[in-house]
Amino acid sequence: MEKKNIGLGVAALAAGAGAVALAAKNHKNNVKNEVKKAAANAPEQEYRNTERGKNEKNSKGIYYTNGNYEAFARPKKPQGVDEKSAYIVGSGLASLAAACFLVRDGQMPGDHIHILEAMDITGGACDGIYDATRGYVMRGGREMENHFECLWDLFRSIPSIETPGVSVLDEYYWLNKEDPNYSLCRATEKQGKDAHTDGKFNLSQKGCMEIMKLFMTKDEDLYDKTIEDVFDDEVFDSTFWLYWRTMFAFENWHSALEMKLYFQRFIHHIAGLPDFSALKFTKYNQYESLILPMQRYLEAAGVDFQFNTEVTNVIFEIKDGKKVAKTIECKVKGVEEGITLTENDLVFVTNGSCTEGTIYGDQNHAPNGDAEVRTSGCWNLWKNIAKQDPSFGHPEKFCSDIAKTNWESATVTTLDDKIIPYIMDICKRDPRSGKVVTGGIVSCQDSSWLLSWTINRQGQFKEQDKNQVCVWVYGLFTDVPGDYIKKPMKECTGKEITEEWLYHLGVPTEKIGELAEHSAICVPTMMPYITAFFMPRTKGDRPDVIPDGCVNFAFLGQFAETPRDTIFTTEYSVRTAMEAVYGLMGVDRGVPEVWGSVYDVRELLDASVKLMDGRSPLEVELPGPLNLVKKPLLKAIKGTLVEKVLRDHDVIKDYMVEK
Repeated sequence: MEKKNIGLGVAALAAGAGAVALAAKNHKNNVKNEVKKAAANAPEQEYRNTERGKNEKNSKGIYYTNGNYEAFARPKKPQGVDEKSAYIVGSGLASLAAACFLVRDGQMPGDHIHILEAMDITGGACDGIYDATRGYVMRGGREMENHFECLWDLFRSIPSIETPGVSVLDEYYWLNKEDPNYSLCRATEKQGKDAHTDGKFNLSQKGCMEIMKLFMTKDEDLYDKTIEDVFDDEVFDSTFWLYWRTMFAFENWHSALEMKLYFQRFIHHIAGLPDFSALKFTKYNQYESLILPMQRYLEAAGVDFQFNTEVTNVIFEIKDGKKVAKTIECKVKGVEEGITLTENDLVFVTNGSCTEGTIYGDQNHAPNGDAEVRTSGCWNLWKNIAKQDPSFGHPEKFCSDIAKTNWESATVTTLDDKIIPYIMDICKRDPRSGKVVTGGIVSCQDSSWLLSWTINRQGQFKEQDKNQVCVWVYGLFTDVPGDYIKKPMKECTGKEITEEWLYHLGVPTEKIGELAEHSAICVPTMMPYITAFFMPRTKGDRPDVIPDGCVNFAFLGQFAETPRDTIFTTEYSVRTAMEAVYGLMGVDRGVPEVWGSVYDVRELLDASVKLMDGRSPLEVELPGPLNLVKKPLLKAIKGTLVEKVLRDHDVIKDYMVEK
């Protein structure tokens, strides 16, 4: 072929290729248009999350997840949020958390959020104040652990009010890394002598089996049952029960279901239970460390705080299974008012309260009689709401028997250094060092009041005198005479409670009166409902966070129902808040599931060995022919991964394996 013909051929090929390319492009565009057309005409597909069949939304519009993929992600702004507003009843931890999630994840404008608080201060049960007429007051304390997934998700976003440029989580993390918590004396007896519980649970084989049986029991089989229904003296006479009931404030007549949930929830901390090494604490009291930073964050976002506003009822329109909150009835500085609502007005209510009706005494007055009582009316609010539909729960199950739900705490503040040596004899640390002191409660195991006391890092209050030490004291049994003060705790003045504490501290009796009068000041607080959430219950007694059919209403806090988590924790309050906001707002982000240690064979093995004070389950005498199975079983797993796991967790010991 001539060069000219070759050139023409190449040109023809190029032209042909171009035509083919053009045709292909046109075809591609036509396909795209057809796909778009088909998509537009196709029926709307049901929402699903990434991997098929995983993390599906429940009927409340939320889903649970784990891992850091969603933990670190920011959700898109929900549709229609700018047309919505929120009314949050109460300003405790759950309420403030809900407001924070509305701002951060719901991206609701701050001035659309209204917090209605009956008192003149935020915090609810998370308090810590200086009362000029009484002294320092801490009704309780909040101990935390590393697997409070929702709590830490929140506080990573809340700026510290002490350290510029860091979060509350950052400063908390650094503090507990630099000064880890652990106790050097968990219990005393005989006026301040170490009881030498020495980390042992002292459970019999029968007692261990009772706990294991409870662990494996279905929730529904424990409805309305008490701990006394599932345990006997094999457990109640053990050191385990001393640890458990003083740390968590369980009584024998409380809910067996909640006991089981606690055991499952914190199975990974059984080893840390005797010395509190599993626990972490804030630098200051819970109000200054947790509540104030949240309040400042919300104020900076423009959130509206309305104090002295007591909500008395929320009126619903209930029709065809749909429940719409239509009116909030309230008293503003004693004057009755109403707030009219639409479906775009979201209402969040903390139902019930463990600190409602707290009675405040002082150094010279018992918390009874004409003592000050602080009431927000939250139990009546829940009762009024509950009358309107069964799905709103049954408050009377929890607040009807204060003889079974009360205990008393007291804040003792030392005024000089005369009591300090007796404290140091027990905790082996200087309480004025600014570091961990007792590392958790010290329980006086032979106390008639079952008195426990703790000293957290000092000062517990930011403005506290460096020479003073704030001690938190509580008694589980308030209606029996003391061992030094021969009358019930609930009838005692602050001075008398200090005397009883000093007695169990080991102070010589001839010095007790003088030290209680001049070297300390004490503020007692009687809380009638402090363990109300532990009362035996059945399904439906606690309402769902978002009750069935509700489109603009949710419950928050310790008396709302959420799966697998346990009440009397900061985590529970924050979890219910996250679920409520995500569900009502349509926030497309997963709620972190409760940490799955109960499904981790390693944690289960460790807990089993620890409960039996180092004995292996294979060392337990099993009934009948089951013992005969041990040797063949050990032989069958020899050399396998199963053997390695069991060895790593002290279930298999060297002597058990044939050489």
